[in-house]
Amino acid sequence: MELDCDVLVVGAGCGGVAAALAATRSGRRVVLTEPTAWVGGQLTSQAVPPDEHPWVESTGTTASYRRMRQAVRDHYRASRDLTDAARRDEQLNPGSAWVSNLAAEPRVFQEVLLAMLRPAREQGLLRLLTHHAPTGASVDGDRVRAVELVDTERAETVTISAEYVLDATEEGELLPMVGCEHVIGAESSNDTGEPHALEGPANPHDQQAITWCAALEHRPGSTEILAAPAGYEFWRAYRAEHWPGPQLGWATTEPETGNPLRRPLHDDAGQDLWSFRRIRDGKHYRDARTDVTLVNWPQVDYWLAPLVGVGEEERRAALTGARELTCAFIHWLQADAPRPDGGTGYPELQPCGSVVGTADGLALRPYVREARRIEAELTVLEQHVGVEARPGATGAEPFEDTVGVGSYRIDLHPSTSGRGYLDIATYPFQVPLGALLPRRIENLVAAGKSLGVTHITNGCYRLHPVEWNVGEAAGALAAFCLERRTRPAAVRAVPELLAGFQQRLREHGVQLEWPDRIRRTRR
Repeated sequence: MELDCDVLVVGAGCGGVAAALAATRSGRRVVLTEPTAWVGGQLTSQAVPPDEHPWVESTGTTASYRRMRQAVRDHYRASRDLTDAARRDEQLNPGSAWVSNLAAEPRVFQEVLLAMLRPAREQGLLRLLTHHAPTGASVDGDRVRAVELVDTERAETVTISAEYVLDATEEGELLPMVGCEHVIGAESSNDTGEPHALEGPANPHDQQAITWCAALEHRPGSTEILAAPAGYEFWRAYRAEHWPGPQLGWATTEPETGNPLRRPLHDDAGQDLWSFRRIRDGKHYRDARTDVTLVNWPQVDYWLAPLVGVGEEERRAALTGARELTCAFIHWLQADAPRPDGGTGYPELQPCGSVVGTADGLALRPYVREARRIEAELTVLEQHVGVEARPGATGAEPFEDTVGVGSYRIDLHPSTSGRGYLDIATYPFQVPLGALLPRRIENLVAAGKSLGVTHITNGCYRLHPVEWNVGEAAGALAAFCLERRTRPAAVRAVPELLAGFQQRLREHGVQLEWPDRIRRTRR
């Protein structure tokens, strides 16, 4: 099958959905593809509640991202039997999680995102192809002509031609297929000058841990225990050099200090593991509802092998290992975890597949923190955003070509090279247009985690609202270029075009700078 469109968005995670919304908003014909059954990426198929900055309820996100968040809350108020107090709460947090202001069921995020995409689909502007994974591309010099994808359910191929191709894949899979120059893993400080980059040579196999998240429901009285996976005894005995105890244990590491940390499963202080990423708080409902939490905890970070840029056999082994670790942790939690009362095991914690769209309660796909990254016109460095790396500064580097904002600490999880947590304070930052543009290929735009950041700055640009902002800017850029009959590189290079594009973004509710009261804040 062959299709053509104005804008092809490969990958329907946070960035891909936002890109499709932005391009169709300007009347462009878009094809949006996704390898799984669900759109939403981190929010849905990877089962990670949104990690956001402390000002998210009032500033620092795009208008469309705020609409998405409001739609989630409205969905609960309209369709769930909430208590009056929960229904009246303007900042309802369905799970009462302490890591997120909006910890909700992945299935609800999926329904909300599909509803946001529905008008464009009904108008014939958007075609959504789920279960479609990219397999190759047709390239003519510095232009991508078409991308080939396979329908993983029917084993059929489709070739999609487009004026603009947006890479919103979770691992930057499209970059090698189109021949785009890119970076994998950790750069050397000799190349980037970043204080926390590697000393010595770059290491493409130094990548952040991936996590296969899972949903657990608290079912009092349950005694069923998940069968131990084949590698259970290995995981029960395994202990990394950078870790304060066995992988299957309560002892973890405090990211900011590196000190050992024992966080309880339940306590009354509000900083326990169960409420950490809880997505259903039973107390919000009139009837008796069980709690459900998402296990994206340090114990299930898989760092034994890299996922990106390796052979297919190594890749499959890494994915298998990540799933096995999560299953091993759930079995340990149910059967062998020490309890404060002297007993062992919590069999009342049961996999809850209904909220993540699977039978076993594990997410549809792993949470991949780090993708291939384009060699961009502008690469965001630690020196642009890190507090320590900007002595004497009172904020992050201001970018004249800003197309959005974000804020998060540089949060690097333990890596496949044996490094532990790396947690660095940042200033609220901007998203530069140059980071979305490859140096050479003229009609490819980064629309997710494949933008021009480093291994270090990926740690603060990979979060949900920033990825959404990157995708929205990419989709708007493609539409703007089609309208003005120009190229992305020219939009950045020509002041009049850049000013016009930035004005278009503002009109569509994309925030380009932080209020001064926040810009100077250290996080």
